[in-house]
Amino acid sequence: MSELLKAILFGIVEGVTEWLPISSTGHMILLDEFIHLGVSAEFYKLFEVVIQLGAILAVIILYFKTIWPFRNNNGSITLDRNTLDLWGKIIVACFPAAVIGVLFNDWMEEHFFTPEVVAITLILYGALFILIESRNIGSGQVKNVHDISYKKALQVGIFQLLSLVPGTSRSGSTIIGGLLIGLQRSVAAEFTFYLAIPVMIGASLLKLIKYIMKVGFVFNGSELLILAVGCVVAFIISILVIRFLMAYIKKHNFTVFGYYRIVLGLMVLGYFRLLN
Repeated sequence: MSELLKAILFGIVEGVTEWLPISSTGHMILLDEFIHLGVSAEFYKLFEVVIQLGAILAVIILYFKTIWPFRNNNGSITLDRNTLDLWGKIIVACFPAAVIGVLFNDWMEEHFFTPEVVAITLILYGALFILIESRNIGSGQVKNVHDISYKKALQVGIFQLLSLVPGTSRSGSTIIGGLLIGLQRSVAAEFTFYLAIPVMIGASLLKLIKYIMKVGFVFNGSELLILAVGCVVAFIISILVIRFLMAYIKKHNFTVFGYYRIVLGLMVLGYFRLLN
């Protein structure tokens, strides 16, 4: 399989799993096990994070009117207070993960980035999704993303800390947190998309800086093409998946994702146990 076809496949998996609460890390580990990109280990780490920029661009495009604070009022540019307030809540929610992530990211990757940890967290949070939905917690009082208080935003941000453990799923941890503190499913999912903008852009820039410091700003033509293809595919698939998810949760809950996580976790655990 050519490297470009592999990059397309990785982009598809990123675009699907980044937004559904099923753990992109778990899927990437399995995909890399069976379809290995013919690049250096350092470049693969960079590729895995940078293609998230394609996914995050989908959120920016789809929700541009909601997150762009500048308004044109009869030829004069004004700032929308509701949008600025929303960004204030996004920043508050991102603060815990930003601080802990910068301080302990390398340590977490070294000690927790294992198939066993990924499998356990997949199963654990899958069961939690099923438990939460069995009690109909997802029909909360907060029915609009602008109605989220700063306190609730911080609470969601604290839940986002759980995603530092591989296999948890960033969207999964924030959605679970949102449901538990009273956000409706659609509001929890939408706020999760907005949190991804600073989190994923920051993670990508951090990984790029580390790569440049270790290897230098050295990319050959094929590496740049692989990055570009992965990003473009992740962007296109993310557009489709985000639209699907928002339509899906209007009529359904997250239970199916809980069962999927448990099955995937058992598969990951079983596969890597067989290897040993």
